[in-house]
Amino acid sequence: MPGSRSRRAVVIGGSMSGLLTGLLLRRNGWDVEIFERVETELSGRGAGIVAQPELLQRLNGLGLSTDGLGVRIARRKILDREGTVVEEIECAQVATAWERVYRLLRDAFPAAHYHRGRGLVTMSQTDDAATATFSDGETITADLLVGADGIRSTVRAQCLPDVGPRYAGYSAWRALLHEHDFPPDVHGAWFELMAFGLPPGEQFLGYPVAGPDNDVRPGHRRYNVIWYRPADEATKLKWLLTDDRGVTHAISIPPPLIRREAIAEMRDAAERLLAPQFRQIVRLIKEPILQPIYDLESPRMAFGRVAILGDAAFVARPHVGAGVAKAADDAAALTDALEQDGNVAAALKRFENARLAENHRIINYARHLGAYLQATRTEEEQARAGRHSTNKAVIKETATLDFLHA
Repeated sequence: MPGSRSRRAVVIGGSMSGLLTGLLLRRNGWDVEIFERVETELSGRGAGIVAQPELLQRLNGLGLSTDGLGVRIARRKILDREGTVVEEIECAQVATAWERVYRLLRDAFPAAHYHRGRGLVTMSQTDDAATATFSDGETITADLLVGADGIRSTVRAQCLPDVGPRYAGYSAWRALLHEHDFPPDVHGAWFELMAFGLPPGEQFLGYPVAGPDNDVRPGHRRYNVIWYRPADEATKLKWLLTDDRGVTHAISIPPPLIRREAIAEMRDAAERLLAPQFRQIVRLIKEPILQPIYDLESPRMAFGRVAILGDAAFVARPHVGAGVAKAADDAAALTDALEQDGNVAAALKRFENARLAENHRIINYARHLGAYLQATRTEEEQARAGRHSTNKAVIKETATLDFLHA
């Protein structure tokens, strides 16, 4: 590493992006402190993820074992309204739960340097250092400050106050179901697959992931359910995000506060629109999660001695399954740039040049895949919807990164 003294980094955000960045920087000799604003241990409730090959390579590069990381899926199928298979392909992937990857990273990062309940309030910088002031009043100075604090990033808000999440025009109902709750006939035929249902202008999908305590043994796993449905921002989304007290929540709503009327409407739609197999799965959901879909696109990632990465800089719609892999690639590019150039500001510009175009490409592709789900569409989005809403397109393009290598 250029220079003789150990350099210090402050990472804001203790989730996937922050941990990946912290581990990679430490491997290259940096002293790293991670600050997470949430007091309790993080949880990815309701979040199943596809462990893309790019992510597995990054984890292995950190010396972390990916054996048993998730459930291996070999095939994909699409069911029509009557439950008949109308499309299927071979597609080998590993699916896991958010908690499984998070726990792997969290356990690898030294606990003494991971600080919970410490939110960033303000930051400043000079030519020589970046300074962070936290909610407890402490001020810390470092050579580098990294904003890895997600879609609600405090770092991004201070660097790019006019950039924020943009609602995509649809939301997702999500749930993680225990394998042992599945009816035997549905389990035997569908549990091991990535299965799709495509009501007009909607998308339902499910696939197996690791179970509680990251258990991947048959019989102990869970099933990740996602159902994308259009919801106009001014009317339907507002109704979905309004709780029984009449309070309308911003960005998302805690699952216990979702109104019974909204859940009942979702269940009724399932009985009308989904295949019999999927109806049985929806009936198993006890407390659904509502996830409005947003994307976020930053024009910059480097600001002197401050960088933003992962979901703090770019949030892609979930259809490409790129979130964690994208964060890992950002963290690796940042670390590589700092290894090549001892000047932090120059290294961050090198990092930005390496990742900006690629992140824009991921965002745009995800928008293409999700265009047909939107409540309203421009003429260009109508054209995208036509290209990416067919059975063959959905089953081939969802949750794969093949487009990056095209």
